[in-house]
Amino acid sequence: MAHPSQLGFQDAASPVMEELLHFHDHTLMIVFLISTLVLYIIVAMVTTKLTNKFILDSQEIEIIWTLLPAMILILIALPSLRILYLMDEINDSHLTIKTMGHQWYWSYEYTDYETLLFDSYMVPTQDLIPGQFRLLETDHHMVIPVESPVRLLVSADDVLHSWAVPSLGVKMDAVPGRLNQTSFIISRPGIYYGQCSEICGANHSFMPIVIEAIPLEHFENWSSLMLEDS
Repeated sequence: MAHPSQLGFQDAASPVMEELLHFHDHTLMIVFLISTLVLYIIVAMVTTKLTNKFILDSQEIEIIWTLLPAMILILIALPSLRILYLMDEINDSHLTIKTMGHQWYWSYEYTDYETLLFDSYMVPTQDLIPGQFRLLETDHHMVIPVESPVRLLVSADDVLHSWAVPSLGVKMDAVPGRLNQTSFIISRPGIYYGQCSEICGANHSFMPIVIEAIPLEHFENWSSLMLEDS
């Protein structure tokens, strides 16, 4: 998760987020080079008193400053389109989870099981134990197996919500009456935090998301215990 005074993204925990980080670095380098070139031109124009009469009316330089930005846009657009298609790709999922946004909590339903469903509320500050994060911890975690494609169905029961986990590169709007879907794969075990990213009401900032990624055999034990309790 993010730490205080962090300027960059969270560490990637999914292949899609790794691609997004690479694209961010790629684009940032292009922007840095453009900014450096523009700054150099501005400084040169301000500090020099010389004028090249051939540049004032030159077809060659017009061709250059037309083609060069076009090439730069292509260098940015092609990787961007690739990642967009990767994010929309729904592979053969091993697990399907339906999440519903409510004011102000999330509910999860594991559709591959008959009675595996629960609500996830934020833990109040006075009930936190040492090591838990204020405004981010929930009473029930969304538990999923590591390195398994997960399909997520997202909707809302009342108003607009948005299910977002930055370290996974996932952000999907929850719209009442509409079922949106996305997918992700978590690369390593851990606990990952997110929040509702839509201004959905007075308690908008109190809808945290906690995903607990565990090995497959531990997930099977957890699901068996949950089914017994239900």
